[in-house]
Amino acid sequence: MKKTFITISFLAICMALFAQEIPQIQLKNLNGKAVSSKTFVQNDGKPVLICFFATWCKPCVQELSTYNDLLEKWHKETGVKIVAIATDNSRSANRVAPFVESKDWDFDVFLDTNGDFKRAMNVVNEPHTFLVDGKGKIVWQHTSYLPGDEKEVYETIKKVAEGKSLK
Repeated sequence: MKKTFITISFLAICMALFAQEIPQIQLKNLNGKAVSSKTFVQNDGKPVLICFFATWCKPCVQELSTYNDLLEKWHKETGVKIVAIATDNSRSANRVAPFVESKDWDFDVFLDTNGDFKRAMNVVNEPHTFLVDGKGKIVWQHTSYLPGDEKEVYETIKKVAEGKSLK
């Protein structure tokens, strides 16, 4: 009986974590305008990929550059939108916009200089990516990046876009 209770409790906690909504935190866009994190998941019922990165993190830059190269195809097939969250601190935040511009990334980038959104999302290390379904619920997450990971990310995006379960 005790094992059953523990198992049910564990499953309930896991389900609650995977059904988590994006917390409402104020961030700034690259022009310095305050934006609520709740606006990130507005994508006409289509999935949203939220990627935490830092400009000094080589795997982060490699991941986002790869996603940028694939974004047109991914968006055409699934409607996915990518949002990048720069976790650079206030001392280096002024370098984020020129850095992003030099990479020619074609998605929105926001600054989390105080780490409020990072903490609220329980991000420990970058890169850390979250997939949000069309209803605004976090349904999947991925940490780190190695070349080839984008295949798993895309397959997961396709399942979510089609309304399939990830279980």
